[in-house]
Amino acid sequence: MEESKHSVVSKLFSDSVNNGTTLKVCAPMVRYSSLPFRHLVKLYKCDLMFTHMMLSDCFSKAQSARDADFQHCKTDRPLIAQFAASDPEYFAAAARLISPYVDGVDLNCGCPQRWAIKEGIGACMCTNPKLISRIVSRCRQVNPDLPVSVKIRILDTIEDTVALAQAIEQAGAAFISVHGRTIKERNVIPHFDYVQAIKNNVKIPVIHNGGVYSPDDLEPALQKTGADGVMCAQGLLNNPALFAGYTETPLQCVQDWVNIAITYGTTFITFKHHLVFMLENVLPKHEKKIFNNLSTIAAVLDYLDNNFDIRYQNKLPT
Repeated sequence: MEESKHSVVSKLFSDSVNNGTTLKVCAPMVRYSSLPFRHLVKLYKCDLMFTHMMLSDCFSKAQSARDADFQHCKTDRPLIAQFAASDPEYFAAAARLISPYVDGVDLNCGCPQRWAIKEGIGACMCTNPKLISRIVSRCRQVNPDLPVSVKIRILDTIEDTVALAQAIEQAGAAFISVHGRTIKERNVIPHFDYVQAIKNNVKIPVIHNGGVYSPDDLEPALQKTGADGVMCAQGLLNNPALFAGYTETPLQCVQDWVNIAITYGTTFITFKHHLVFMLENVLPKHEKKIFNNLSTIAAVLDYLDNNFDIRYQNKLPT
């Protein structure tokens, strides 16, 4: 008998507790949390992956949007599909359509980009707990077998932030991910005490997001927040092997990316952008200029072959 999706998600958290390990999560990242990158981080000890943020109204209305936004395969699990939504019906409809291919859906209430705020989605929704609750509740009604989670940013006060998290819990969310910065904050030390306050005042699992850029940051983040897991974004872009304990991207990881990206047919821009991130701490300044000027996949492959003995091997790493 197939394991229920609620069991899959709850087992991820319980296993990390029972095994004395950290639940390691790849954050939803616009342009970057695609199938090839999810494949890569899973090779390097990532336990749970998110898609990039998709727009629930577009996804639910058009097959073309679904084809453009979401690619998957049988091994692309466990996976949470993240949607931006301000309408409960669109979110529930998108969740229903994607449910056969994922282990849960997530409501994005953390995106701080101006266009998202203008559209009334993302982080601005954190000031409207009633709307978030309606969206979560409606999705649970329409898709009772599908776990629903919410990713938020903190508000100006701990009290308001805790109240938001409690409202999300009461609406039926399976877990909550908390970016420990406000909508206005960029690249500052996360407010670990806010995440800790949420953890102390809800019963559902809490994932901490923010300020994890190396393996050495994992344990302090857990100790300061008491969170049930750690979500990483920029740190994984710079080093997809971070969760496996590497302090910088190993060349084998670069080789794996070449094999994965080309096999999946990744666009040149995405293929190269990931390499720019991965090689940030490997290439000296003058070599970065050379690499940045490469304009074709063939040119990039020649560079990697000549400098690192890395070439496409026509196989997917497992």
